[in-house]
Amino acid sequence: MAEPEVLLEVRGTLGVITLNRPRAVNALTALMAEAMLETLTDWAQDPAVDQVLVRGAGERGLCAGGDIVAIHRDIASGGTQTAGFWATEYRLNSLINAYPKPYIAYMDGLVLGGGVGISAHGSHRLVTTRTRSGMPETTIGFVPDVGGTYLLSRAPGQSGTHAALTGEHLGAAEVLYLGLADHLIDFNRAEELFSALEQTPVADLLPGFILPAPASQLESWRPWLDAAYGHDEVEDIVAALAVLADAGNEEARMSVATLAKKSPTALKLTLASLRRARELATLEEALEQEYRVGLRALASRDFPEGIRAQVIDKDYAPAWNPATLAEVDRELVEASFASLGERELKLNPRVPSDTTTTGGRT
Repeated sequence: MAEPEVLLEVRGTLGVITLNRPRAVNALTALMAEAMLETLTDWAQDPAVDQVLVRGAGERGLCAGGDIVAIHRDIASGGTQTAGFWATEYRLNSLINAYPKPYIAYMDGLVLGGGVGISAHGSHRLVTTRTRSGMPETTIGFVPDVGGTYLLSRAPGQSGTHAALTGEHLGAAEVLYLGLADHLIDFNRAEELFSALEQTPVADLLPGFILPAPASQLESWRPWLDAAYGHDEVEDIVAALAVLADAGNEEARMSVATLAKKSPTALKLTLASLRRARELATLEEALEQEYRVGLRALASRDFPEGIRAQVIDKDYAPAWNPATLAEVDRELVEASFASLGERELKLNPRVPSDTTTTGGRT
C-alpha cells in the first residue's frame, strides 16, 4: 500500500506534521491541505498538544509548492478541483497565521510557493544553510499566492517586489531579511531539537540552537532596489533596471534578463497585487484577493502554458500570450481583482487570545 501523503502524530506534547511526498519534494495536494487543516484545528483545542512542528520527509526540502501537475490536469479537463484546493489551502494559511499554540516550521531545503504558505505564517520559522525559498510563480505565468503578496509587500523597501517579480530562489540570509523566517539553525542539530521539543517549550530551547544571521545581499542592494522597483508600472521598473545595468550594475543586468523570461501578464498582475496587498489590513483580505486573481488565472493562456513548459514537457520555452509588456491589456489586469460574487472566499480574520505567550502571528 502507498504511504500516506502526510504523517500526523503526537510525540510527548508535540504535534508533528510530516509532509510525505519526498519524490515530489513534498508538493502539496488537496488531500494534504485538508488533512493539515483538520488536524491543526483539532490540535488547537487539544490540551495534550502544547506546540506543533511541521517538517518535510526526505532530504530535499520542506515543500516545493502546490502540485502544479494536478493543477494543469484540472485546467485541461475543465475541472473545478483547483478552486477547491486553493480555498482549503488559504484557510489553512489563515489558521497557521493565528494559531493559538507555537507553530514551528522547519524550512530546510526547498520551500517554494505553497511551502511558504505553510511555513512563513507560523510563529517560529527556522531556516538552514540548505534553505532555498521564494515565490517563483511568474515563471509559470501565475502570481504569488498563499499570502505571498501580503508578506512580500511588507518586506523592507522594495526587496519583496524584486523577489516576487524575479521569482528567484533565495538562501537563508535573504529569507530572513525579507521577513519570511525568524532564525537560522544547523540542520545537523535538527533531530536533536525535534526530540527536545517533545517535552520542552520551543521558547526555552531555541536560544541554544540559533546561529548568527548571515549578511544579506538584498540588504546591501537596498538603495538601488528601492530606486528601481519603486515604480508602479513594470515597464518603468525594467527601464530603471536597464539604466543601472548600463552604468555597470551587474545584478540589475541579471534582473533585466530574468524579467524578460517571465510572463508579461503575470508580471503586471504580480506588481498590481503587491501594491494592493500593501494597503490591506489583514492576511485574510490578501488571501481573498489572491483567490480572485488565481481563479481568473485558471482561465488564462499563460498559466497552463507556463506549467507545460516547466514541468510537463520541460522545454523551458513558454510561448507567452501576449508576448510583451506593452501588449498586456490593462483592463484585463483590473478585471482580475473584481469580486467573484457568490464564489468569493470570505475568510474570517482570527485573532488569537494572546500571541505573546502562545503562538500565532499578527
